[in-house]
Amino acid sequence: MKRRTAVAVAVALWASFAAAPAALAADTWPTKPITLIVPFPAGGSTDAVARLIALRLGERLGKPVIVDNRAGAGGNLGTDLAAKAAPDGYTLALSTSGPLANNKYLYKSLPFDPVKNLAPVAAIGEIPVMIAVGASAKATTLKEFIDLARTQPGKLSVGNPGNGTLGHLTAELVKAQAKVDMLSVPYKGDTPAMTDVLGGTIDAVSMPLTSLVANVQSGKLKALAVTSTKRSAALPNVPTAIEQGINVESTVWFAVVGPAGMPASTVERLNKEINAILATPEALAKLAQFGATPIGGTAQQLAQLMAADSAKWKKVIETAHIQID
Repeated sequence: MKRRTAVAVAVALWASFAAAPAALAADTWPTKPITLIVPFPAGGSTDAVARLIALRLGERLGKPVIVDNRAGAGGNLGTDLAAKAAPDGYTLALSTSGPLANNKYLYKSLPFDPVKNLAPVAAIGEIPVMIAVGASAKATTLKEFIDLARTQPGKLSVGNPGNGTLGHLTAELVKAQAKVDMLSVPYKGDTPAMTDVLGGTIDAVSMPLTSLVANVQSGKLKALAVTSTKRSAALPNVPTAIEQGINVESTVWFAVVGPAGMPASTVERLNKEINAILATPEALAKLAQFGATPIGGTAQQLAQLMAADSAKWKKVIETAHIQID
C-alpha cells in the first residue's frame, strides 16, 4: 500500500512539473516583440488605426508591437500569413470584414478559412457605407431615390469602388431589400467613382463614408443614407437606411485576429488590453477621424459578428452572382 501511495505521489509530482513550462509560458507572455500584420497598404484608415493600437498595446504589454504591411488580394494575403503563423501569440493581424467574413464567397480559392484557421481576439471599429448623389439630383433621401428608380427600371446607376467591395454588396442588398432594379457600376477604387458621380456620369455612389464626408460637407454631394444601425457622428443629419424603411445594415469593420489554437489566456489578455485602448480619448479621436465608431467587446462577440456577416453576404453574393476570381 505504501509503495502504491509513493508511486501515486511521484506521478502527481511529475505531472505538475510537466505542466509547469506551459503555465509559466502563459504567465510570462510576451517575452519578445509581437508582429501585427496589416493586410493593406500603409497610409490608409486600417493602417492608421493599426499603428495606434500597436503603439499603445506595446506599451501595455511591455514589448514592442511591430506593424507589418502585407497588402494584396483584397486583404487575403496578409490575413493568410497570420492564419498560417505559429499560434503562440506573437503574430496577429488587424484585418477587415472582407477577409474575415465575405471574401470566402467571392474568391474561388481563398487559402484560409476564417472560422477554422483564425482565432478572434477583439473587434476594433466600424465604418458605415454611405449612398450619395450629385448636388443637383432630384432625390434627397434613399427612399426618394428608390421611388425614382421604380419609375425607370434598370436605368439609374450606382457606382462602387470595385467588384465585390462592400460598396458593391451594399448596393445589391438595397436592390434586394427594396425589390428595385438599378444598375451597379464597379470602378477601380473610390476616386474614379467619385469623379463620375460629381460629373453626372452616374447617378449615385455606394462606398464607405470615409471617402464621401468631405464632398458631402462641402455640398458637392447629397448624402441619401448611411447603412449603420445608428446615425454617424461624422454626419449626424444623414438618416440611416433603416430609418427610411429599408432594412439594410452594412459596415466595414476591422478586428484583431490571430492563428487558430492561440492560448486562451493570451487571447483574454489581448482582448482586455485592446478594449482598454479603445476606451481612451486618443483611440476614439483616431477612429472618428475616419468616420468610424468603436466596437470592442469579447472575442466571442467578434466570432458572432464574423458568423453573422458571413451568412448575410453569402446570400447577397450568390443572388447577385458576384465573383472576383
